[in-house]
Amino acid sequence: MMSIRNIAIIAHVDHGKTTLVDALLRQSKTKLNKEAAGSDLIMDSNELERERGITIFSKNASVEYQGIKINIIDTPGHADFGGEVERVLSMAEGCLLLVDAKEGPMPQTRFVLKKALARKLKVIVLINKIDKPDARLDYVLNKTFDLFVELGAESDSLDFPVVYGSAKAGKAGLEEDLDKMTDIAPVFEAIIKHIPEPSGSPALPLQVLVTTVTADNFKGRLAIGRVYNGRLAAGQEVTHINREGAMKKYRPTSLMTFEGLARVDVKEVEAGDIIALAGIPEINIGETIADAAEPKALPLLSIEEPTVKMTFSINDSPFAGKEGEFTTSRQIENRLMKELETDMALKVVSQGTSWEVSGRGELHLAILIERLRREGFELQVARPQVIVKIVDGRELVPYERVYIEVPETYTGAVIQKLGARNGELKEMKVENGVGFLEIVIPTRGLFGYRSEFLVDTRGLGIMNSSFEKYDANPANWRERENGSLVAHETGQTNLYGLINVQDRGSLFVGPGVQVYRGQVVGQNSRKEDLRVNVCKAKELSNMRSKGDGSAEHFNAPLTMDLEHSLEYIGDDELVEVTPKSVRIRKMILDENEEKRLKKLGLK
Repeated sequence: MMSIRNIAIIAHVDHGKTTLVDALLRQSKTKLNKEAAGSDLIMDSNELERERGITIFSKNASVEYQGIKINIIDTPGHADFGGEVERVLSMAEGCLLLVDAKEGPMPQTRFVLKKALARKLKVIVLINKIDKPDARLDYVLNKTFDLFVELGAESDSLDFPVVYGSAKAGKAGLEEDLDKMTDIAPVFEAIIKHIPEPSGSPALPLQVLVTTVTADNFKGRLAIGRVYNGRLAAGQEVTHINREGAMKKYRPTSLMTFEGLARVDVKEVEAGDIIALAGIPEINIGETIADAAEPKALPLLSIEEPTVKMTFSINDSPFAGKEGEFTTSRQIENRLMKELETDMALKVVSQGTSWEVSGRGELHLAILIERLRREGFELQVARPQVIVKIVDGRELVPYERVYIEVPETYTGAVIQKLGARNGELKEMKVENGVGFLEIVIPTRGLFGYRSEFLVDTRGLGIMNSSFEKYDANPANWRERENGSLVAHETGQTNLYGLINVQDRGSLFVGPGVQVYRGQVVGQNSRKEDLRVNVCKAKELSNMRSKGDGSAEHFNAPLTMDLEHSLEYIGDDELVEVTPKSVRIRKMILDENEEKRLKKLGLK
């Protein structure tokens, strides 16, 4: 059988990981389908990934170089997708750590690298984007070494091989000079030289650990994983061992490996290769496919716990069912259950017509909601809440360590804002006019802060966070400082009505938009909510005053996308999500009903 290397690619968001995989695929003359061949970022195949420039779902590819098969695993770079990262690293013997030649190692790099070092994986460092005019190669290399030391790397890990390159240009080399580089081959050579061959013996009984479950329109449920021991032939009987240890025999209908980005049917695979299997209907992530005669389970994958939860419910607004294709509780529940099969960091608890959905962070849940919306689902979501743990009678809440890089001028504003949200400054340094801050803050303190951060830093700040610990819940939380402007009646917004209301605060809607009674149409400049008539039209008469209307000015409304809406809403508000619109509404649409419930103490 062909010699194999399994390597995971680790990098911070936007450091060129996906571009590098593209260069490796193209230069190894791997066959690509027509769609991929004409694309710039082959691995970021998901529409959301292309828009945001981040990898959300891990993917597999393989290339052949000088008779050696190299399985490449693209890892997510964001801490909110920690569940995905854990699984991916279990398939690899080594990692290619991609570092930007200007920015150096970043917080999310730290998150995945920590997991890789804990698994004692061999790491190759690739300093990418050396063609940037402001590249700082020595500084970046020293910073990378410091990061390894900080994460407690052992002495053999500290002696890491270094490759320089520009993934965009498709060039790499062992020296810093870009002009001497011809192609990406030095990356392949470093992988073959430094990454060990997969452990495991073809002579032992079969063991496959399932790390990803996906769906195929023709073959049904596919289990993707690595063969740890043994051989597997097409049509061979195997034993599926689930999380509870229950065993059941199956005969897989299809056995595939990866060739480029495609899955290709094969007759036999052996220890070390990454495969996809069809024909085991109830298989889940982290479970084992074992030998039929001698079934032995591999250790289950441990995954980080969720820290944030949201309540999803069916859409019951006056506009329900007008814009979405899937609107019933059965359809939404089936879709959430399907998501659980592939997302191990997600938890769903059914509550009748609503579901408590828990995830690793705001972004994790926001991306799930955005995907549902694009698939044609209509639903409502409540304000994100942190998951509270009770330990020895004490309430403990999740804390995040936030890494901030911001021009020195704005450090004061950031420290002040996060301090008011119970953040604690752990470290601060200033280099070349740029401030680097490390702040430990309760996860709840970050809700709604990202958009404020962009305003306070004029869009020049970079903020990343990773889970730190569970600790005592601070008592001194401040409530939201502004109330909402709420539509007084159902109808179409009118410029005349909007101009009358705009002095009260910031509007979220422009003229000619259908709104309903109880919909939030803006943010009040004061603390309380205010019902406003944005549908009011000017009374028509046959009298016309001189210059009438010429001095009127309408301020452009704020664009409230899904993430801004989730950051904005209060405890008594919901975000209505449909394929065409994102609206904010009051939980109780009728003002009199709301007052009555408040009086009875039910709200």
